[in-house]
Amino acid sequence: MSEPSDVTNLLSADKTALAVWLTSADQSYLFEPQIPLGQFTDASPEIQSIEVDAGHRYQHLEGFGFSLTGGSAMLISRLAGAKKEALLRELFLAEGDGIGISYLRLSIGASDLSERCFSYDDLPAGQADSELVNFDLDAGDVEVIPLLLDILAINPAIRIIATAWSAPCWMKTNQGFVGGKLKPEYYAVYAAYLVKYLQTMRERGIAIHAITPQNEPLNQKNEPSMVMEAAEQAEFIKNHLGPALLAAGLADVELFCWDHNCDVKDYPLAVFADADARQYLSGSAWHLYGGDISVLSEMHRAYPEMKLYFTEQWVGSDGQFGGDLLWHTRHVLIGSVSHWSRVVLEWNLASDPFCGPHTPGGEARCVGALTIDGNQITRNVAYYIIAHAAKFVRPGSVRIRSDGQTGLLHVAFLTPAGYIVLIVLNDGAEAQDLAIWYQGKNAVATLPAGAVATYVWPAN
Repeated sequence: MSEPSDVTNLLSADKTALAVWLTSADQSYLFEPQIPLGQFTDASPEIQSIEVDAGHRYQHLEGFGFSLTGGSAMLISRLAGAKKEALLRELFLAEGDGIGISYLRLSIGASDLSERCFSYDDLPAGQADSELVNFDLDAGDVEVIPLLLDILAINPAIRIIATAWSAPCWMKTNQGFVGGKLKPEYYAVYAAYLVKYLQTMRERGIAIHAITPQNEPLNQKNEPSMVMEAAEQAEFIKNHLGPALLAAGLADVELFCWDHNCDVKDYPLAVFADADARQYLSGSAWHLYGGDISVLSEMHRAYPEMKLYFTEQWVGSDGQFGGDLLWHTRHVLIGSVSHWSRVVLEWNLASDPFCGPHTPGGEARCVGALTIDGNQITRNVAYYIIAHAAKFVRPGSVRIRSDGQTGLLHVAFLTPAGYIVLIVLNDGAEAQDLAIWYQGKNAVATLPAGAVATYVWPAN
């Protein structure tokens, strides 16, 4: 497995130097390569330090990325041909100027960042389709599949998790897209609906790596949305969805529960406590609109065999670049990985200048990682946050130990190609000097105030 070419180029002149990329809250640096640090030496500077130890290893990383919402697919697809191709290569390749997105999230049917609500089996009021004869993968968000095929042509290894915002209305207690619950008599039909989605996507050349049965199952206000209590999710998984996946030959599709905030750990714990449900599960998925990211470590201690995925965090239109950079880097990027997450996804890949498109009752303040206005592309804060990890921490990397009483937040990795990657955040008001120690030697760096840096060097 090769490393991005610009990394190897920066390191080729001096195998003991550290390549550095920097983004600052004041936007004076926007994921920009710096002059590499000097050699690791035997000096002992009397400054704060971070020691990196590749001998202590934790979870493997599966990828970093965004949600490819229906709205973001529409906006990217409307770019002029050459501009679209250049953007996709920038997003999904790690070489050159690419940021190396390696994981995407899709909605099964509409999300709130689709132009309208739809499922793949919508019917007039009062009708039902228990045999799913009207299932139509092209019922909405028609740009997603063609764009995904373009992306897979560039990066065939990209992984995808798919999440449902709502079942078809005729399966629900309120017969509508907002809120309501899945009727028990339709549990088996809804499991078949999700299986049909996976099978039809495969027929189109798109393999879904993982699914969650419900986005934010305790959020009854979004459009679309559906409430699914913990006992209901456990029942649905153990008696319907899990067996249906096995029967369809889809045992390779990983199943995650929860997919909601860090303030309700009792929900996934209750699902995991049901051994019959847990046998079908790979882990739990998380957002951070409530609670503390450290709850992921609590989940790991309780069920160390269950994976943790961080699948969503938005950037709001009322935020500021600097504050969002520091908060998301601390809590989402460094925080989730430090607490055992294997995947880190920010929310929407692209929006227009008015935070659209979205459903009439969907969240109207979501800033994309990209703002696309016709053929004009602006890269926003989430783009840079993910870039600091995605470009260098390639799938298969492992988190390793990094220690230091520096007041700086940090996390380190060993990549499959044999590089060390250290991400460090200085969210203080003063620049900080630090010594990076590795294998008994150190290199001295200065990290500006309000900045995040990624340091990369050969492991040997």
